[in-house]
Order: sequence, then structure tokens, then C-alpha cells
Amino acid sequence: MTPATPRASTTRPLTRAVAFALGAVAGYAADARFGDPRRGHPVAAFGDAATRLERRLWRDDRTAGAGYTALCVGAVATGALALDRTVGRRPLGRAALAAAATWTVLGGTSLTREARAIGRSLAADDLAAARERLPHLCGRDPSALDGQQIARAVVESVAENTADAVVNALTWGALAGTPGLLAFRAVNTLDAMVGHRSPRYARFGWASARLDDLAGWPGARLTALLTVAAAPEPRTAWRVWRRDGSAHPSPNAGQAEAAFAGAVGVRLGGTLRYGEREEHRPVLGAELRPVTADDIERACALSRRVGALALGTTVAGHVLLRALLAKRGRA
Repeated sequence: MTPATPRASTTRPLTRAVAFALGAVAGYAADARFGDPRRGHPVAAFGDAATRLERRLWRDDRTAGAGYTALCVGAVATGALALDRTVGRRPLGRAALAAAATWTVLGGTSLTREARAIGRSLAADDLAAARERLPHLCGRDPSALDGQQIARAVVESVAENTADAVVNALTWGALAGTPGLLAFRAVNTLDAMVGHRSPRYARFGWASARLDDLAGWPGARLTALLTVAAAPEPRTAWRVWRRDGSAHPSPNAGQAEAAFAGAVGVRLGGTLRYGEREEHRPVLGAELRPVTADDIERACALSRRVGALALGTTVAGHVLLRALLAKRGRA
């Protein structure tokens, strides 16, 4: 008898897009379970390297700052591309790389842990502890802030960093895979380091700040949309976002903060103090009530819902985008 011809396997190998998507989900789960590593965090290592380079390249000049930004971001993007092409040749390698990169760049769990720690101090009427902890979350001077002002600062920081530390990173992962994840984190880290308006960085940090504005544009709007979707009262969140989102001096932070104001049902914005510098920002959700310590937990829970929605949206978007590009390439 003629031996039967073996049947061809019907199991298809993972596509590159699906492998990345699975890795992103695994990395998100790792951040949700463990948060940021206590020691040896790659973002901290990047920050140390960028600080050393800044000492060598700093000039009170925009051109010098642009070169510094290009070197730092370019090194990360180039290294990420090389890793993606080497490790990512096989589906399992691509998934593992995406998982590691996603865990590295996300900061949603650490964000809400810090916010909740301050909330617990405020609930216990320990204003000194809340003031001591606030600089872990944002750059404001806590020395003259009362409990209500600290609560407002925390809710605003949760809103802004939900966009920066979660949604924006996932958005760039959807658009450009692992290199997109890591390059965005480099851009956002540089902005935090040199992008603020101080005498030292007014010109040198200009390029980093503008690049962060550009990179954060799509994710900030997605954050606002997902906040509306996750809000207990979506109509209020939509109304405050659409009316007040562009009033903020930042082209991106105001989108998330206005949507969070409407979603949580509180009034944000107003006078802020960063060291010796004072800012008077427009009020977001002026008709809503002032922030209380209890609203910190509401903002944290909202942030987690928005992060989960962002993961689903961006993973599906990545798979769909790659499928469309592949189909177009075969046409």
C-alpha cells in the first residue's frame, strides 16, 4: 500500500503584528502586577546617560539643545530598531521584546500607587506627609499648599500622566511597534529633564519640549476620548473636554485634564507654583465642585479604566494597521 501523504498543518505561525500585540498585553500585565522595578530601571539608566551627555553639550542655545535631543532620541530609536530586526525575526522573540519594552515604558501602576499614598496621608490629616510625598508625583512646590490644593495637584497629575505614562506610549507602540514605544519614552523623559521653562533650559530644552508636544498630540486626544468613554457621566466629561481642553497652556496636558475634570466631576486648574515661579492657568470645569481627598481614588480608578481601554484600542489598531499595510504591499 502506498503510504498516506502527511496532511499539511493548518496551524499558522503568529504574524509579526499579533506577536507584538501579545507582547504588549503581557507587558501591560507586568506593569499592573509589579509596577516599575525598584532598581535598574532602563528609563533611569537612560536618564543618567542623558544627564552626563548634557553636561558635555549644554549651551544656552537652541541649536545645541536640538543636537542633544537628536542624539539622545536617535540613539534609543536606532538601538530599538536593531533589536527589533534581530530579536524580532521570530514571533516568540518579537513578543518577548514587545513585553519587555511595554513594561519598561509604562508607568500607570507606579502613578496610581504614588497618588493613593498621598490620598491616604490626606485622609489621615497628615499634611506634612502629603507635602513630603507630592514631589514624587509632580514638580510643584508643596510647602505652602493646603490639603485641598494638594488633592487638586494629585488629580491633575494623574490625568496628565495617564496620557504620558500610559496612553501615549501605547499609541506609539500601535503606530511603530517596539521602536515606537521606546522612542516615545525617550522623548517624554527628555522633556521632563530639560523641557521645562527655567533659566538654564529656556533655550537648550526648547527642542525637547517641542518634540514632546508633537509626539504627545495623538495620545492626548485618545486619552480624552477614552476618558469620556470610561466616565460615570460621559456627557459632562465630553462637554468640559470640548469646551476647556484647549484653554490649557500645554497643547496636550489640557486635553486629559479637562476630560478628567468632567469625568470626576471636579474643578481643576487655577494658580500653580513651581519653586519660585507662579503660573495662573485657566480653570477647567468652572461650574463643578472643588477637589477633595476622596477624588484622588476616583481619579486613580478612572486612570486604570482608561489604561485598559487604551491597551485594547492600540493593540487592535496595531494589528489592523499592519494588515492594511500588508494588503496594500501585495496589491
